[in-house]
Amino acid sequence: MTAAGVAGVEQGRPIRVLIAGGGTGGHIIPALAIATALETGPGGAELLFLGTSRGLESRLVPQAGYRLELIEVGQLKGVSLATRARTLLDLPRAVLRARALLRSFKPDVVVGVGGYASGPAMAAAVLGGVPTLAFEPNAAPGLANRLVGKRVSAAAVNFAPAARFFRNARVTGIPVRGAFFSLPTRDANADQAPELLVFGGSQGARALNRVMPEVLVRLLAAVPGLRVLHQAGARAAEETRRAFAATGADPGRWQVSAFVDDMPARFGAADLVLARSGASTVAELCAAGKPSLLVPFPLAADDHQRRNAEELAARGAAVVVLEPELTADRLLQELVGLLGDEPRLARMAGAARALARPHAAEEIATMVRELRRK
Repeated sequence: MTAAGVAGVEQGRPIRVLIAGGGTGGHIIPALAIATALETGPGGAELLFLGTSRGLESRLVPQAGYRLELIEVGQLKGVSLATRARTLLDLPRAVLRARALLRSFKPDVVVGVGGYASGPAMAAAVLGGVPTLAFEPNAAPGLANRLVGKRVSAAAVNFAPAARFFRNARVTGIPVRGAFFSLPTRDANADQAPELLVFGGSQGARALNRVMPEVLVRLLAAVPGLRVLHQAGARAAEETRRAFAATGADPGRWQVSAFVDDMPARFGAADLVLARSGASTVAELCAAGKPSLLVPFPLAADDHQRRNAEELAARGAAVVVLEPELTADRLLQELVGLLGDEPRLARMAGAARALARPHAAEEIATMVRELRRK
C-alpha cells in the first residue's frame, strides 16, 4: 500500500491518544474532561492514561473507566537532596518505560497535562517523533511543561502569559464541569441572606482555618444576616468546627464542613468566595461568575497560585491578599468592604464571567485532532 493509502486507513480509525500526567486534581480533572471530549467527538477516540501510583489519577482514572499505566518518577522541586537524587535516577527509566508504551500503544498524539508522569512521556514522544500537545492550567508553567515547552507541537493554556513558554500556544481555558456555567444569578434586590463561601481546596487551607474563627464574631456583626459556609478539609474539620463554636457566634449563621458535596450549588448561593487560587478553583470561579477574595498558597510550585490570583485581580475579578499579610484585621477589612458593596461585587462577577471558557475541553480536543491531521 502506498504512503497515501496507509494515511487514509489511519485517518479512518478513531484517534489514539495517550494522556500523561496528574498528581493533583488541577491536572487530572481537566485531563478527564479532555478525554471525554475526545471520546464523544467526531470519530471517537482510543485513550490511554499514564501516571504514577502517588497521584490522584491512580484512583480517578480507573473510576472514570479509562485504562491507566504507571511509571515511577517523583519530584525535583521543593524536596530534599536525597529525593531529588532519587528522582534523577528514576527519570531515565521512566522515559524508557514511556517509550515502550508509545511503541505498543502507537498513539497519534501525546497530551501532557503536567505533573510527575508528564515530563518523561512528553520527552519520549518528542524523541520518537510523535505529535505532542501540552496543557498548562497555570499562569506560570510547572517544571515538566517548561522543560518540554519549546519542543512540543502545540500547547493549550489557560492564561495568555503562559503562551510564551510554548510553541503554537492557544488560549483555551480549563475544562470545567458544565454545572458551573448554568448557575442562576443572585438577585441583589431579593430578600436573601448574604452568603460567604470559604473554600480551601480538597485538603482545606490551614491559614483560612486559623484566621476565620478570629474574625467570625466581628464579621457577623458587621454584615447583617450573613451566613458562612467554611470548607476545612477532612483532617482539620473537627478542630475548625470547635474553634468556630468557641467564639460564641450564632451557630445558625455558620457551618463548617470537611467537604462540599455539591460545589456548583454552593458557588451559586455565595455572594463572595474566599479561597486559594489553584488553577481549577480559578476556572470554576470564572465559570460561575463569582467575585472572590484570593489567598494564594505561598508554597505552590513556582509560586503559580500567586500568579493565577494576580491574573484575576488585574481584570477586576478578584482581590488578592498574600498569606504573610493575612491578619484577622486585614481579612475583616476586606470581607466587610466587599460584602457591603453590592455594585462592586456585581462588577467583579461580570469580570470573572468574561474570563470563562465554556468550550475549553472541546477546543483542546480539536487541537489534538488537528495535530493528527498534520
